[in-house]
Formats: sequence, C-alpha cells, structure tokens
Amino acid sequence: MTDGLPDSLIPYDEIVQEALRAVVGRVLGSVAESGGLPGEHHFYITFKTHAPGVDIPQRLIERFPDEMTIVLQNRYWDLLVDDRKFSVGLSFNQVPSKLVIPYSAITGFHDPAVNFELRFQATEDPSDGPEPHDEAENDGPAVTPAADGSNVVSVDFKRKK
Repeated sequence: MTDGLPDSLIPYDEIVQEALRAVVGRVLGSVAESGGLPGEHHFYITFKTHAPGVDIPQRLIERFPDEMTIVLQNRYWDLLVDDRKFSVGLSFNQVPSKLVIPYSAITGFHDPAVNFELRFQATEDPSDGPEPHDEAENDGPAVTPAADGSNVVSVDFKRKK
C-alpha cells in the first residue's frame, strides 16, 4: 500500500499475534496451577464462536453466532490449559457448560483489576476478506520513511542469568 516499502516476506504481524496469545495461555496456566485467581484479578475473554477448534454448547452458538465474551472470576471450574487451548467450566443461566477455546480464536483479553488489555486480529479465511476498493479521496500522499531511521523501534530482550 505504501510506495517505496517492499512487502515483508516474514509474517511479523502473525508472529506478534501468536506471541501475545501465548501471554494469555501463560496467565491462564498460572491460574490453573495455583488453583485460583490472585487478589482482585479477573478476566474477560472474547473469542470467535465459529473458529476452528472452539467447542461450546449449541445453545451458546445460537445465542452468540459470531463472538462471545466469558468472565473468569468467581464461578468457574476445571480450568485446564495447554499450549494451544484452554477449557473451563462455566454456568450460563444456571446450566453448567464446558467450553474449549483455542488461543487462535481469542480476539480480546482484559483484566480490569489492573487495566490490562490485549486485542487480537481475528484469524479469518482469506476468501472472507474485504472486496477491493478505490483509494479514498481524502488520503494524502504516501508517507516516505525518514532518512535517519527514526521509524525503527529498537527492542532489547535480556535474559535473566
């Protein structure tokens, strides 16, 4: 879309999304190992109900045909976490249900106790993408990168010794 910059052959966006979803898995794994949420922490987890690997009761799919948000706070049970998904027992209108949710289906994770939030791009079928369109009339000229490299962000990951 921008002139002068080549398309990346490395899928950086996908790699970052996958890494951030791993944060959700690590947090849920910690909660599962400890047997409960620490302090005032609680989670709102939003996911695509029709994403591959999602296993929820049909009545919930009918009620939430696209996306659903669950809350892990006081009343949940059997939280099981692995490297690709988690499962949890929750009650909906006093009907117990087991939900299996792969991390790839998650579109949002929020812990209001500490105002921490992650948003993810939904992984969709490429054929479901937007239709081609004309360039917007209000778009200005393409931005060219600064010659001094100021558009580069440096990240230094240090290992604990």
